[in-house]
Amino acid sequence: MVDMSAVPPAGPAVSLSRKSGRCSSSHPRSSARNASSSGVKAKSMRADASARNLTRALVFVAVDFALSAEQEALRDTVAAALGAEAPISYVRRMIDVERGFTDELWAKVADLGWLGLLVPEAHGGLGLGLVDLAVVQEEMGKALFPGPYLSSAVMATSAALALGATDLLPALAAGERRGTLALEELSQGDPLGGLTTTAVRSGDGWVLDGLKPVVLDGHTADWAIVVAQAEGGLGAFLVEQPAAELVPTLDVTRKVARLELRQTPARRLGPEGDQSGILRRVVDDVTVALAAETVGACDQAFREAVDYAQHRVQFDRPIARFQVIRHKAVDMLHELELARVGILYTAWASDVDDPQREMAVAMSKGFVGEASVFITEQDIQIHGGMGFTWDVDAHLFYRRVKQNDLLLGHQAWHRQRLADLVLASG
Repeated sequence: MVDMSAVPPAGPAVSLSRKSGRCSSSHPRSSARNASSSGVKAKSMRADASARNLTRALVFVAVDFALSAEQEALRDTVAAALGAEAPISYVRRMIDVERGFTDELWAKVADLGWLGLLVPEAHGGLGLGLVDLAVVQEEMGKALFPGPYLSSAVMATSAALALGATDLLPALAAGERRGTLALEELSQGDPLGGLTTTAVRSGDGWVLDGLKPVVLDGHTADWAIVVAQAEGGLGAFLVEQPAAELVPTLDVTRKVARLELRQTPARRLGPEGDQSGILRRVVDDVTVALAAETVGACDQAFREAVDYAQHRVQFDRPIARFQVIRHKAVDMLHELELARVGILYTAWASDVDDPQREMAVAMSKGFVGEASVFITEQDIQIHGGMGFTWDVDAHLFYRRVKQNDLLLGHQAWHRQRLADLVLASG
């Protein structure tokens, strides 16, 4: 019988120190160069296959990772609070609620300080880093957290911080206001590519025109930072009380809105000129947080599959005793642990501004996207005929990871980006 006690603990095994800037894993630079010299191609179908193999080569690095005592305490606190305040029964109730969350839950999250995790202490936050955020995000993924945590505490906060809009941070950290980031425009590739929303000067301010069809929690946000084409390049603009309309999506546990802009007044944030570099870093960091959430969803899907296999009896024995089920579980765990290590390495690389940070982001998002779909599909398969029914939670995890795979660049684009970065590095 498969024993859950034999499954490695949920906490990743990565030796991380944001302050010291050390990581006990081998640096992927040599692996990347070896993979590149082995014939990674940047064009045609061979490029995608080579990048996929390169992703796996970079992820499969010998590591000995361990969270700090503070990070373990943070993980345990988040897990306990979400288990008590936002169990799966709550998540299911919120599916039919237009807002997607309750004020009581949001107040609880604010009281625990999670909304200010990235906000500097001088502005009312905790001043923590991306590794700490990844720990929280993994627990959010396990719970399929339905509130606007990613959109407000991660996306909006990261953008405001990077753009120097510190006046927005205290209210975000306190939970008094909620923000979001209006970025993507129906592209599965580069989130910053092909944007058609425009910003034009009007008196002392700006007006925006365009369509943002995928704005997380846009219908409940107090403001949105909209990325648009302006004179000199991409720019970020603050829109108060965005009139966004809720739209149906694959993931029923996360609310997405459509924001149409027609001569909408806005305030420019950040420095003049092209802000592409600033926005790229914001997107990369948010991508890591999104992928960490995906890993959490995969972890819970794996555990529920194993638990079901232990208790589902067929031919007078639990199906967990059948070799084919064991093989599925082992394959799921293998993909899960590779994904987790990759995410933690990427979060660490961002915290210390490692030269390989961009490569790590592309590697992690590409690999996690592929692995997550496999893991959640196997969860459905192990549940058998019940796996795709509404009453079983397996489809909810599949929906979450599948939509996450499409957000902020599909796995195929990230593999292509990885190949391009490796080739450019020589």
